[in-house]
Amino acid sequence: MLVFPNAKLNLGLYVTAMRPDGFRNLESVFVPLPWCDALEVLPAAGPETTLSLTGIPVPGDPATNLCRRAYELLSDDFELPPVQMHLHKVVPIGAGLGGGSADAAFALKALNDLFALNLTAETLESYARRLGSDCAFFVRNKPVFAYEKGDVFEDISLNLTGTACKVVYPGLHVSTGEAYSRVTPRPPRHELRQALAQPLETWRDTISNDFEDALTPFYPVLGEIKRKLYEAGAAYASLSGSGSAVYGLFPGQEQPPKMELPTEYLVWDGRL
Repeated sequence: MLVFPNAKLNLGLYVTAMRPDGFRNLESVFVPLPWCDALEVLPAAGPETTLSLTGIPVPGDPATNLCRRAYELLSDDFELPPVQMHLHKVVPIGAGLGGGSADAAFALKALNDLFALNLTAETLESYARRLGSDCAFFVRNKPVFAYEKGDVFEDISLNLTGTACKVVYPGLHVSTGEAYSRVTPRPPRHELRQALAQPLETWRDTISNDFEDALTPFYPVLGEIKRKLYEAGAAYASLSGSGSAVYGLFPGQEQPPKMELPTEYLVWDGRL
């Protein structure tokens, strides 16, 4: 079985409060981004479950990779035969695009289909939350308003289908720990759902990402990319998540415009 875990974008991201469990409450809107990895899950030829990796190097021990952990999580409750998994990594790591979370969620969905476990979306989301705060988003994979740890969702009436988008990753890995250490929780400056209900051209003045404000003084390249996106005609540009990918939205265009960027940057051009 071959699946294509896609990334996500954050439209606004506000860190609102510390939690008793040590996490932070946040508010954001998640939307799917069709920048995809490839994950193959097959019955194993041998007696053990294996995971092989190609594409962008994935740090850490493959035995602790989220795809492998997804298999182990389900195998605690179901008698799953061993599988062989192969992940071809395309979505950059530490970019704030949720690539690792998507891989985990798609592994759960692939195993559910492969072995006819008949798990509902709600049950898959429950498993996904045990793997990471935003993993559950990728089960249904549609725009949502996310709150609490970013793992509780409400439907939102938002349709960006067909909107031209450019995502620029400057090769800068920002760890989640570093990003959160630079943010002081505070109430949102604007009510996010109300702001998103206004014309996209107004978002520049009302929707922001707390991590962008916190990280740009230490990594000026983030501000430089955002400026270039606006100069290229983006109606809205922002950092995504707590990483270092910056995106621009270009409504009414077939494709985002070309930009002169360093050759070592990773760039995704397409439509949402």
